[in-house]
Amino acid sequence: MPSHLSSLTPTQFPQHRAHALALSVTHAPVHLHISMFQAVVLGVLQGVSELFPVSSLGHTVLFPTLFGWHSVVAAQSDPESSWLAFVVMLHVGSAIGLLIYFWRDWVAIIRAWFHTLLTRRIENTTERLAWLIVIATIPAGVIGIALEHPLRVALAKPTAAAFFLILNGFILLAAERLRRRSDVRVLAARQGAKEDGGRKLETLGYKEAATIGVAQSSALIAGISRDGVCMTAGLVRGLDHEDSARFAFLLATPIILAAGLFKLSDLTGPLGNGVRAEALVAALCAAVVALVTVRFLVGYFKTKTLTPFGIYCLLFGAGMAAYTLVS
Repeated sequence: MPSHLSSLTPTQFPQHRAHALALSVTHAPVHLHISMFQAVVLGVLQGVSELFPVSSLGHTVLFPTLFGWHSVVAAQSDPESSWLAFVVMLHVGSAIGLLIYFWRDWVAIIRAWFHTLLTRRIENTTERLAWLIVIATIPAGVIGIALEHPLRVALAKPTAAAFFLILNGFILLAAERLRRRSDVRVLAARQGAKEDGGRKLETLGYKEAATIGVAQSSALIAGISRDGVCMTAGLVRGLDHEDSARFAFLLATPIILAAGLFKLSDLTGPLGNGVRAEALVAALCAAVVALVTVRFLVGYFKTKTLTPFGIYCLLFGAGMAAYTLVS
């Protein structure tokens, strides 16, 4: 008999067993219950909000609260639930949509990258872009591996997501103010500005690419947009909206696909029980909608700005903050 039990009297055994049972129930993981309808809704939501600079993770946290999907809300911040595997599949779906849209770019970029390994030098703009993507991806990947789990457990809650969405709105609006500063215009001109005054994407320095990669890692926080912070970082370094959006979309693809491979074991293991079919359907919906969304945004950012998205984040974030605090 274990030493801590030998000191118990017979009448104390029931109480000890009840206490142990209570502890086991307290630490039992919350199982994710999600219907096929909910999976489709979340997939469509992901396909839109991942590419619009409004934080897909923030919306994925907030909408179940808004719709009253209590079992989903309960699983969101549980460290042992299958929610994260489901969310990763949503992101993989949107990354597949991006990959399909930019497939010609990716063929050229991958070919150019391997060519630099053979020649040991960078000879054209595509080869330079390939290394800018590699360098920007490294810090996001390292920070993601280190902080993704604790940040999700601590901050994947509706009220926190609402306040960070408000912060995201301020970031987007600040980007539009900062890009108009004289020093940004001078930087763009010095690096060879295009006709619209924006700096050419391939003129970014490797330190600047790394900085954008660090900024991208802030999307681990529900409410902060990956594309939004990447575009902000690009704009303040002199890029125009079109190129900053293109670089953000290209950066999102490898890091999201890598996260999907990293978390695939969660979906195929015990945590994926009961949600695998729903996760696959959600990912398919996200891929289709993301393909439509990126086609729209590529055209939108040729002439438009981040301002409408910033205003939306402020209004929706404030509304959801009030809703979650009151309810």
